[in-house]
Amino acid sequence: MSLRKRIEKSETLANLLAAVAGRYLGRCQRTITWEARGLEDLNAALAEGPILLVMWHSRCLMAAEHWPVADAPLSSLYNNSPVGRLAGALHRRVGLHPMEMSRRLSNRAASRTVLKRVREKVSIGMTGDGPVGPALEVQGAVLEWARVTGLPLFCYAFSTQRQKRMSSWDQMLVPRPYKSGAYVFRQFHETVPRKLAPDESEFWREEIRKFMETTTAEADAMVGLPPGP
Repeated sequence: MSLRKRIEKSETLANLLAAVAGRYLGRCQRTITWEARGLEDLNAALAEGPILLVMWHSRCLMAAEHWPVADAPLSSLYNNSPVGRLAGALHRRVGLHPMEMSRRLSNRAASRTVLKRVREKVSIGMTGDGPVGPALEVQGAVLEWARVTGLPLFCYAFSTQRQKRMSSWDQMLVPRPYKSGAYVFRQFHETVPRKLAPDESEFWREEIRKFMETTTAEADAMVGLPPGP
């Protein structure tokens, strides 16, 4: 049986690999000199209630380390892919409340699951380009949760001077210890209408994409790098 299938079927193996990954990312968090932007705005919004947090899949590895776990609960959405299972196990280790979004769930059932967490004052976190891409394209789920929940929308991005890019569909950024790093929380200062005509959906997806692209480029610029995926 392949490692991929073993991770999909074994929660124990997912937890073991998450422990290894968690120790490595914890070391990166401790040894990198981080500069943060947007925390004041994030904390001000969280004082009023939960938010919807989005990020590109390529920039998701440090999100759990940078989220203010002690101040506000966050439920990250993940699927049962190997990366998704590992992410869910990793997020549980740092005190988040991940939710597996099964492909068997209908849109209505998924909405009920998410809205239940929102009513419990829990913020929702997700990757903007989903678990499998296409990379850097905003998926419909982001627009759906922004529309249905009405929560303030924030984008998270991080970058580091020392890094490696994986040969994956999203060219995931893996930080390396030491030197400098940066992370950004930025609020999207527009409100997605609760009712959208078909031609309006594409407009809002593009607005959110440009906002996420700008936020990610800001994190890269903070460590002296050109914009990257």
